[in-house]
Amino acid sequence: MSGTPNARTIVVAGSTSAAGVAVVNLLAHTGARVAAVDILEDRVNELAAGHESITGYTCNLADLHAVTGLAATIREHLGPVDGLIHLVGGWRGGDGIQGQSDADWDFLHTGILTTLRNTSRAFLDDLVASPAGRLAIVSAESVASPSADGAAYTAVKAAAEAWALAVADGFEKAQTSDADKELTSASLIFVVKALLDERMRAAQPERKFPGFTHVDALAEAVEGIFDADAARLNGKRIRLGSAAESGATSVLTEALR
Repeated sequence: MSGTPNARTIVVAGSTSAAGVAVVNLLAHTGARVAAVDILEDRVNELAAGHESITGYTCNLADLHAVTGLAATIREHLGPVDGLIHLVGGWRGGDGIQGQSDADWDFLHTGILTTLRNTSRAFLDDLVASPAGRLAIVSAESVASPSADGAAYTAVKAAAEAWALAVADGFEKAQTSDADKELTSASLIFVVKALLDERMRAAQPERKFPGFTHVDALAEAVEGIFDADAARLNGKRIRLGSAAESGATSVLTEALR
């Protein structure tokens, strides 16, 4: 259900992280119906209590059967989905290539890639059918310059980017097979060095965090993609950088020129 901001239904996966909370709250306050999804029930419930437009859902997004059931429940409660914002993740590093443990690889692969695969498949038909379907993920600058210590993390992030780009291709094939049809859905990648929130600043008040993207700037960028032209968004890698300094909206506008 799309067309105006207050008619959109948007799923935020990984909603109780600092980034998730910022995105959920901004989307809700700008009129969207938000399905806030996470595995932590108490934190989901706390988030959902903050605004009448937020509905909380607890789900293990690594379980495809559970995600399929989640998608059906969200459709029943809120209607067809217009956006999927994937913020599930985490970071693990090791000492060089030989220090990349199997446990860390499994954690990253499951938390980042498997959850993206499951959610994007479960909501794909909704995103294709929507007049403004959007899939957005957050990736890392390190994909372009991986280090040995972060090999597992960067490899999984690169795979997530490839998946998001494949979804972009799927949107184009589904919507532009006829010459008179235009692209209305988009899959895109936000690229950051790292994300920053107020707890991090409070814990290290002397630190400058150069190049970090504040979670509020990410939220502003996410909100902006629903009014941007799908054909210009689809398949884009949008580097946010220190977006708070100039505003995420201007960063998004510049990236689409």
